[in-house]
Amino acid sequence: MMGRFISLPGNRFFRCALRLSLGFLLAVSLGGCVAMDYTAGFLDRLFGDAPELTPPELMMEGDEQMAEGRYDSAAEAFQQVKDRYPYSPYAIRAELKMADALFKRGDYNTAFEAYDEFERLHPRDANIPYVIFQKGDCHLEQVSAIDRDQTHTTSAREEFERLIKRFPNHNLAKVARTKIRKCLIYLSEYELYVGHFYFRNEQYKAAMGRYKYIIENYPDTGQYHEAMEYIRICRDMLQEQQAAEAEEVEETAEAPPEEAKEETASD
Repeated sequence: MMGRFISLPGNRFFRCALRLSLGFLLAVSLGGCVAMDYTAGFLDRLFGDAPELTPPELMMEGDEQMAEGRYDSAAEAFQQVKDRYPYSPYAIRAELKMADALFKRGDYNTAFEAYDEFERLHPRDANIPYVIFQKGDCHLEQVSAIDRDQTHTTSAREEFERLIKRFPNHNLAKVARTKIRKCLIYLSEYELYVGHFYFRNEQYKAAMGRYKYIIENYPDTGQYHEAMEYIRICRDMLQEQQAAEAEEVEETAEAPPEEAKEETASD
């Protein structure tokens, strides 16, 4: 009898309580986060692998990780719902939550792909207005400076305009309008920047074209008066250039031919 192992009761509650007690004692004796990892591994080997979490448990874990700002862990939990339980009623919500976690951690391109996939797979879902809004924000968050390419600004504007067109009465449509104005300001500032670049290089015709574009397309974004002033200056500078060119042509026409100069010199 003394040489035999004592068999543990099969009661799940007893096993869980014993596991927690042993874990606590080992963690206290070893100390630190490394000890906790070691303890978890030891207990898994002692009692067998831990049971897989259910979809509600995974969703709860993902939500808790999101609330604590651990977006990588949150995305992983939601991904597990998608992979392990694709036909669960929680799967669709997990897809959207995973996109949100990617957005929160600043991975905007991957988040955009996740939102885009959600829209393609669930075009009639009630969250589609939110998804389109988030797709626009994925682009807008990547707008860095006015002296850079404005592809993201244009794409963001298109997404917000699409939201307003499809869901004009949605509460996010009003927010989208403010986002569109922000995009227009970025675009007009970029045009002004390019116009000033041409102006500094004395390419006044090209500069005036940029300033006119601002007047025609972004009249109420704050750059109107500056663009108008530079249009006036460009016109003055172009007139001066034309006058100088005409004077140069006139002087060239009045100058004696080279042969006549040579004959005068030989005499």
